[in-house]
Amino acid sequence: MAQNLIAPELSILNIGVDTFMHSVTSTGGTARQLDWQPPGDADPRTAWELAQIASDADDPQCIGARIDAANQIAIERILSSQPILVDVVDARDVWPDIGRTLLHAGAPVPWKNMCGPMHGAMIGAVLYEGWAANADDARKLLESGKIPFASCHDYHAVGPMTGIISPSMPVYVVNNKTHGNVAYTNINEGIGKVLRFGANSPDVIARLHWFRNTLAPAIKAALAALGGIDLKAIQSQALLMGDEVHSRNTAATALFHMALSTGLAKAKIDSARSYEVLKFIADISQFFLNFSMVSSKAMMDAAHDIDHSTIVTATARNGVTTAIRVSSLGKEWFQAPSDTPVGLYFPGFKQEDANPDLGDSAICETAGFGGFSFAASPALTLLAGGTVAKSMQYSREMYHITVGRNPAMSLPALDFAPAPVGIDVRKVVDTGIRPVVTTGIAHRQAGIGQVGAGVVRVPMACYVSALHAFAKKFGVT
Repeated sequence: MAQNLIAPELSILNIGVDTFMHSVTSTGGTARQLDWQPPGDADPRTAWELAQIASDADDPQCIGARIDAANQIAIERILSSQPILVDVVDARDVWPDIGRTLLHAGAPVPWKNMCGPMHGAMIGAVLYEGWAANADDARKLLESGKIPFASCHDYHAVGPMTGIISPSMPVYVVNNKTHGNVAYTNINEGIGKVLRFGANSPDVIARLHWFRNTLAPAIKAALAALGGIDLKAIQSQALLMGDEVHSRNTAATALFHMALSTGLAKAKIDSARSYEVLKFIADISQFFLNFSMVSSKAMMDAAHDIDHSTIVTATARNGVTTAIRVSSLGKEWFQAPSDTPVGLYFPGFKQEDANPDLGDSAICETAGFGGFSFAASPALTLLAGGTVAKSMQYSREMYHITVGRNPAMSLPALDFAPAPVGIDVRKVVDTGIRPVVTTGIAHRQAGIGQVGAGVVRVPMACYVSALHAFAKKFGVT
């Protein structure tokens, strides 16, 4: 044995701290590092709770077996969902009692804690609604506490970046044809000086009014003529055309543009107005982003409120915290400080300019798109500052923390494997693998807009908190 240990061809597999490798490699041996960490986020309490709710094939009555059965119900609801875009209406028509409430992305957050872009967007919404004459008066009104705030998710809605939805803004209506639930979102403004990044200048407000007076009525008429547009079908096709349908929506936007143009013609919208609408959409490659988000929201809401399920049904960021919801744990948010995305920055900007992670668009990852389908979008890897190999690695990694595969979401670069779907809180905490999100990067100052794109991980603390809450609710000690 001693002779074998000192043999020149010594080769080891090192687990844990990598400093032990150096004594081997420095003397001519070979060593390979195994990326491993203790389960339960290296916390004894968490590890014990995790062990208590693990599956036991020999005991079909154990809590782990009940969780597995509940998670399968959740996955079946996600996979069978059929999100159909059916209408666009004013927010107050959907929520008659909304009053002056302003909806925003992420978990609820008070004015004093909001990030710069959120403050700017809130001011813009007040100006759009005509509740104040100028930005200073709008800020004072918002600071007074007379304007209520609420999370978009609490209204079955989602919004990108700041995600602001005010009472007279038009919102898309998406009906989950299979399960009957409905989800909502606002209209994508494009990039640059836009409300969702905190801009509130007169041209930004004018564009929002054009949405309500021109764009929304035209889309409404087209949808009526078509009988709706199948969003999931577009998402599925776009994955085969180079999108991951979160940070890259070029193919999806083109497919939507084709469908809408047919509807505009069938609705007999005059040519000048049709051109204006189609030109606006054609100039914004990310126009489909909001549709991908609301489609994902409709899918994931169908999987919520399933007793014993540990499936994550929402991931949202308000620019300060990242938060998740879990199927069996009701409306409670499990939050942690947001990380700052890492990626490629536009000329003139750097990491220090970035706002912490922001927006409801991580609902796409929750449904299996975005970072979970990163392998489908080699073009995005350049924008996100990575490599094609890295994009495939991200998707493969996500298989370890999910419980389902979506045959409607095919990843060509992985031999057309179905995309991973259904984040399991147990698996995240057990493996230490945090879900990856592809995302735009917002400047921390209001109104400057997007300054780059990249990837970010959801904080582990969100999942650990959710695990503790699950253990408490179901009597695991």
